[in-house]
Amino acid sequence: MSKTIVIDPVTRIEGHAKISIFLDDQGEVAEARFHVGEFRGFEKFCEGRPFWEMPALTSRICGICPVSHLIASSKTGDQLLAVKIPPGAEKLRRLLNLAQITQSHALSFFHLSSPDLIFGWDGDPKTRNIFGLIAADPDLARGGIRLRKFGQDIIKILGSQKVHPAWSIPGGVRSPLTQAGHTYIREGLPEAKNTVRNALALFKTILDSHQEEVEVFGNFPSLYLGLVGEFGTWEHYDGSLRMIDSHGNIVGDNLDPNQYREFLGEKLQTDSYLKSPYYKLFGETGIYRVGPLARVNICDHFGTPLADEELLEYRQRHGRIVHSSFLYHHARLLEILASLERIENMLDDPDLFSSRLKAEAGVNQTEAVGVSEAPRGTLFHHYQVDENGLLQKINLVIATGQNNFAINRTVTQIAQHYIHGENVAEGILNRVEAGVRNYDPCLSCSTHAAGQMPMILKLIAPDGAVIREIRRDS
Repeated sequence: MSKTIVIDPVTRIEGHAKISIFLDDQGEVAEARFHVGEFRGFEKFCEGRPFWEMPALTSRICGICPVSHLIASSKTGDQLLAVKIPPGAEKLRRLLNLAQITQSHALSFFHLSSPDLIFGWDGDPKTRNIFGLIAADPDLARGGIRLRKFGQDIIKILGSQKVHPAWSIPGGVRSPLTQAGHTYIREGLPEAKNTVRNALALFKTILDSHQEEVEVFGNFPSLYLGLVGEFGTWEHYDGSLRMIDSHGNIVGDNLDPNQYREFLGEKLQTDSYLKSPYYKLFGETGIYRVGPLARVNICDHFGTPLADEELLEYRQRHGRIVHSSFLYHHARLLEILASLERIENMLDDPDLFSSRLKAEAGVNQTEAVGVSEAPRGTLFHHYQVDENGLLQKINLVIATGQNNFAINRTVTQIAQHYIHGENVAEGILNRVEAGVRNYDPCLSCSTHAAGQMPMILKLIAPDGAVIREIRRDS
């Protein structure tokens, strides 16, 4: 008789979710499903509001990546005004987004994922967390905490607060970089770069003992979507939208975000509030991934010396197009280093101190799509407004949703490799959860859910009977 394993809650992610693992009559895994059962409905309750409010409103979607929604919403507002924002405003938004990538990636690697890598999948769950890491390796933990703080401090310097800064607005930004802020960032960069370079060295030693995880933690060909800059440079704010296949061939280039409905479909799931976008040219089999792994696959280079040196080694180790979702961790560290180098390179630009930071205009377009790269991947904001700028319709295409098909395939692959029969050790279930954590999903963003972090795993028989359920609070 077939059965089902349930993991509920999945821990160390941003949001609330569960995993169901369905066994066949022989006790082998037939399928695993990742469910998100919370709903907040930002797209609905923002209807009727002035679009000028949207950057501040949508930044409340999430406490981890408010900057991502702030920027995507502001860019959508720029288009509704039909303005080109001043150069200083664009550079300041870029600086803010680089700080966001730094702090969010640091949280993912040091706080949420490194305990598994340091203590092992079968380690005691009571110590397999950031507090256990602080006790076991205080230097690594302290470095990660301070690196995240550095990114958050830059956000506060620009936006006056670390979380939910309402600083970027349609048409530009509210204020320039101060001299005191410039000094703080300049003085903090050496320590921040040293921390991420040490983390890269550590992760490369961990890789030597985690080749099985590289092979089975979401290792399959797929499409990859992301922004890319001029001459194939890594991009996070603007540039052109590109889709490549599993061999690196460009299957969609200079894709117009305003026409995203022509190339992206959004499938609804009956067992989850998380939508599942796909690349229409390939039908519903057009699974694609976004985020650090995709961005590193799509770009030719970072355009900064230390990150490009690490990128060369990364590609020598893993190949030009990398398919294993376990290597999201490696790509994430590369992006922190590139972000810090970009911050350093732009820090003395006089435009950052300019007082010309906002383009003034009224409503000149009634529909627009803004796109930028959030830490977890490409983010679309689509607004339709009336002549007075009141929102008539909203659609948000979130990175975690775009990875939903790939997350489901990843947990299935891991479950099929490790689970054979009903007796499943906690460490095996932790491996299944870790398959989700590879993507650093943000479920508050993707379903607009209230943000706690617990998750459920269920083991389910073919007749629907739940034979085991693991539920853990955050």
